[in-house]
Amino acid sequence: MTAVRLITQSAGEARPMAKNAIMAVDGPFSLAAAAGFGFGPNTGRPFPAGDVMRLAFVADDLRHHIGAAISQRPDGRLAVELSGDGEPDAAQAQIRRILSVDVDPAGWFAAGKADPVLGRLQESHHGLRPVLFHSPYEAAAWAMLAQRRHRTQATAVRRRLSQAAGVTFYLAGQPESAFPLPERLLEIDSFPGIDETRLSRLHGVARAALDGELEADKLAVAPADRVMKGLRAIKGLGPVYAMLVYLRATGVTDALALGEPRLAGYLRHYYDLPTTPDTETITHLAEPWRPFRTWAGVLFRVAGDREGLPFDEPSRSAGART
Repeated sequence: MTAVRLITQSAGEARPMAKNAIMAVDGPFSLAAAAGFGFGPNTGRPFPAGDVMRLAFVADDLRHHIGAAISQRPDGRLAVELSGDGEPDAAQAQIRRILSVDVDPAGWFAAGKADPVLGRLQESHHGLRPVLFHSPYEAAAWAMLAQRRHRTQATAVRRRLSQAAGVTFYLAGQPESAFPLPERLLEIDSFPGIDETRLSRLHGVARAALDGELEADKLAVAPADRVMKGLRAIKGLGPVYAMLVYLRATGVTDALALGEPRLAGYLRHYYDLPTTPDTETITHLAEPWRPFRTWAGVLFRVAGDREGLPFDEPSRSAGART
């Protein structure tokens, strides 16, 4: 694997990790499908055979940065080359969560057998699992950057902020910049492309992270209603983005995204329904997906997006439910 070299652009000198690891994966998993998974600041990209997935992120402890160059071996295992100043085992655990290879997928494929509609999508998107934001902290920060602006603009601002105040790694010969640590983010009093209100809300995210309110492990096991209430208490994090943080950054597998208009519209298409389903209908349809309703919702979203399906507003809205 290509050597990884660390360049730090934040205050202080980061200690290179320089550790290689081989990670086993239970069940079918495609790193190529993960690399093409577009959401948030990740627009997805073609993944030639033998290519490397590059990740640069804030560690879960919020005190270190991690860089990872990941490739997939013919036997399905993942070869990971780590850099940064964090703890290697913790970094691997975080990468497993990001790629959704941290859980036994047996129930996922059982759900596909119980629901032939879901099963057909599993077959046509072989090896695809949800790719998560690096952490709830980074997902909430993305929410503040992305509100009321096009994703490409938000992505560009995030990249510049990461380059200026985070850490840049060279991973398999290419630079990848990690988002600033919360303490560093709080030191920024102005930045091009980030207005005063937006920066104030980013500071609120940083403080919430440092206060322990955005820990992935804790959010994943807490009752959904309590999690959503806590996330919405962060100023500027409305119901849609709170749901994004919960469903797409914590590793929760069985929370259902009700009130998500695209999902409702896509379910109408795939289940050949006469009208856009309301929350009661979606809840009923989703019963066979347990305990992977989150994964199923993501798969329907990905499939519908890629097919360019139309969607309608659901007849009744709601938040995430368990």
